[in-house]
Amino acid sequence: MGWLMALLILALLVGVPVLVYNKLVAAKNQYQNAFAQIEVQLKRRHDLIPNLVEAAKAYLSHENQTLVAVTQARNAAVAALQAAHAAPQNPAALAALVGSENQLLQALKGLNVQLEAYPELQANENIKQLSEEIASTENRVSFARQAYNDAVMGYNTTRQSFPYVVLAGFFGHKQDAALLQFADSETIQNSPKVSF
Repeated sequence: MGWLMALLILALLVGVPVLVYNKLVAAKNQYQNAFAQIEVQLKRRHDLIPNLVEAAKAYLSHENQTLVAVTQARNAAVAALQAAHAAPQNPAALAALVGSENQLLQALKGLNVQLEAYPELQANENIKQLSEEIASTENRVSFARQAYNDAVMGYNTTRQSFPYVVLAGFFGHKQDAALLQFADSETIQNSPKVSF
């Protein structure tokens, strides 16, 4: 009977840490996958913007400052996305990403104002199509951000719950994952609407 009790205790001592480790790894992989989905959508938007700028250049040659601002904001957003990709668990990298994406959204809003001032642009099919693709991508980014934040909350809740909190640090899960928090909730709710 004593050996059965010893075997049960040994099974608990080995089994619980294995279960805790596996659950933490699964939760971390979920939020990292969710970030990868955001990355896909942001890259798509970043790839569409130069096409929109090129299409608008012929009509907005005298509005060069707006086009330069969009291009610079896009380049900063691409760099911030690459830095966040390298360390998605780094709150500073995510904060830099959020800041650069907010600047890009503001630059796109400025471009939208310029585009609306030219009726001939409203009739341009290429610009219409690019604008619709960017608006569609903005919706996808919003959904991906929500999925990421949900996955981060799941990871953080798991990591902070008993018995995970006891073993999390030992298994390398020493800090919570960072949410993508925006200084202005309007940024998420009101994606840039480029329409003609």
